[in-house]
Amino acid sequence: MDRMQHLLAESSALHRHLCPRQVLGVRMGMLAAERLGMELPQDDKRLLTLVETDGCFADGVAVATNCWVGRRTLRVLDYGKMAATFVDTLTGQAIRIHPHPRARGMARGFAPEAGDRWQGYLLGYQRMPNHLLLVDQRVILQQSLERLLSRPGARAVCQVCGEEIINERELLHEGSVLCRPCAGESYCWPAAAGMAQTVRPASSQDRLPTPSPAH
Repeated sequence: MDRMQHLLAESSALHRHLCPRQVLGVRMGMLAAERLGMELPQDDKRLLTLVETDGCFADGVAVATNCWVGRRTLRVLDYGKMAATFVDTLTGQAIRIHPHPRARGMARGFAPEAGDRWQGYLLGYQRMPNHLLLVDQRVILQQSLERLLSRPGARAVCQVCGEEIINERELLHEGSVLCRPCAGESYCWPAAAGMAQTVRPASSQDRLPTPSPAH
């Protein structure tokens, strides 16, 4: 069994099935190893990976790199994109990888025996050469590695809610130490407070256009 098939078998066992998105995640991890000149899956914490969506794609990336949320070497950014940025914390080099825009349309050509589109993606993504399947680009992180990784044992206490904050994620506002929710960056609120408001899905008219982030 070659290296890719070994990784796919591990991902399949973890996820209880194998799907095209896991294949993409594994292929991205393998390409990151090549571009960064690293041995992956790693046996330490040298590589930091930021995936731009969750689900089976992230499982494929994790298996190929041995980066995991529980080890603080995998971060999930909810951008809804099957893309990942791989950061060598020793050299500071970072590379972002995403599927080639035409990969989906080309996959069936590499799997003529596939009975349907899904099977075509599953097999085609395993067989396509890197330059047709994936796009990689060197990138510069907007935050420093020191800020992303933080320091062991770093703790603070929010002066509003009293909850502990780890990994130097506190904010300083007018001399007060605040957690992000108390500083206005919350993703939820207490149910009693929320009941006083009427919440409805935003329509297309409500949404303001926002520029795409630079990669």
